[in-house]
Amino acid sequence: MKSEYELSLKDYIAIIKDRALLLGVIIAVVLAGTVAVAVSVPPVYQAMGTILVESQQISPELVGTNNPSVADERIEVIRQRVMTRDNLLRIIDKYQLFTDSSRQLSEEDKVDLMRNTIGVNTLSTFVKGRGDTTVAFTVSFDHKKPEVAKQVADELVTLFLNENMKQRTERATETTEFLTQEADKLGAELAVQENQLADYKQANANSLPENQTLRMNMLSRSELEFREVDRDYKNAQEELRYLQLELSAANAGLATRPDGSRPAAADQPQDLGSLKAEYARLLTRYTEAHPDVVAIKRKIQALQAGGAGKGSAAGVNLDVARAQAKISAAQANIASLAQQKRDLSQKMEATEAEILAAPQVERGLITLMRDHDNARKKYEEIRAKEMSAKISESLEQENKADRFVLLEPPRLPEKPVKPNRKKIVALGLVLAPAAGGALVMLLEMLNQRVRGAGALESVLGKRVLVSVPFIATQAELARRRQWRVGLIIAGVLGVGVMLLLIHLFYMPLDLLLFRTMARFE
Repeated sequence: MKSEYELSLKDYIAIIKDRALLLGVIIAVVLAGTVAVAVSVPPVYQAMGTILVESQQISPELVGTNNPSVADERIEVIRQRVMTRDNLLRIIDKYQLFTDSSRQLSEEDKVDLMRNTIGVNTLSTFVKGRGDTTVAFTVSFDHKKPEVAKQVADELVTLFLNENMKQRTERATETTEFLTQEADKLGAELAVQENQLADYKQANANSLPENQTLRMNMLSRSELEFREVDRDYKNAQEELRYLQLELSAANAGLATRPDGSRPAAADQPQDLGSLKAEYARLLTRYTEAHPDVVAIKRKIQALQAGGAGKGSAAGVNLDVARAQAKISAAQANIASLAQQKRDLSQKMEATEAEILAAPQVERGLITLMRDHDNARKKYEEIRAKEMSAKISESLEQENKADRFVLLEPPRLPEKPVKPNRKKIVALGLVLAPAAGGALVMLLEMLNQRVRGAGALESVLGKRVLVSVPFIATQAELARRRQWRVGLIIAGVLGVGVMLLLIHLFYMPLDLLLFRTMARFE
């Protein structure tokens, strides 16, 4: 071949004419195959139920919930729990699914087929401020028998509704139980804190900060009492020194008055009768423990024992006894005042120690109070959460919280969803001429036939002077007429078969004609 020859339009037309029979056969075979596939594939029916994701019935501002979750997440979790192996095998056994298969299927194969035939699709809408929000979802099941598809879809919808209720109730119950346990633990810790605080206050009752003002007042009163007792103590000591002087004078035989002068003889009764009268008079004014009464009583006893001749000596002894009695009383008073001073000193020292210890006690008390307040706040918070969890549990049990509502139950499907016979036939209409054209091109590429004078010039490299056209014989013309008649008959039969298939499997021809005419009116 001297040069590359490009086929012209006449060449292509000639090729089509030469291969018309083959091309027609290929197109008819492909069309017949696609129509056979569209007709032979068994129909698959789909039953579908719609479940609405309904929000909480009571305002969340009044009653909150402890199960906040995104609807898509809840649906996915429930789908995983529903489509477990045990649930699917139970449904398969209950409705005898996949028993008409040509081969024996294992349980794993049945479970996989079951999962492939179940559809869960969410229906979303756009909510301002929240974006796309799932408001509902569909649960579908595909099967060759519409009754079985509806029954299995009903079963799946019931499982979804029950599983949602079960899941939310279990979650609310678990939340309540957990919060109750935590509240009990925190209550025990709070009781320990309260006991520690009470023990600390009891152990440091005298140094508590709230009693600081009282202790300061007590210290002031103790100091005032101490000064008063100290003054009385000094006065008692002065009185004791005076009584000691009086005792010395009595021992010397000189009686002294309280103002320091010596009493007259008439003022000192010496006879027994006068002493008794004086004793009776003193008893009307003093008690028997009074020094004057004690002195008169001793003098009477001395006169009774020594007789009247010893009156002068008894008088002296009476003064001595009186002075000694007064000294004894003064010493007892001094001792009492000294004890009071010691007691007040110890009391003031103890109060001062308590005042000095108050800051340290307050520091420890603040630590305990802080721990107690933290424990109490945690306890109150967990109790509030526990109460909220109990309310949420009541909402879930009474189905007042977020819930799934069956919006549209599965219905008995009237038309199959698979296969799409129209698409299969339309695909055949596209593939038939494409397959025929591809086969003709392949044959022409394999065939080295020279077509026309131009191709011959390209092969020989020389110019063709004369070309003789093909002259068909009568026999060839007759055969061509027979082929044309056969093709026409085959085409008419093919169109009839297609119309019959359309009438049987797609739509009655009269209804199709009415619809077609209605579109053009």
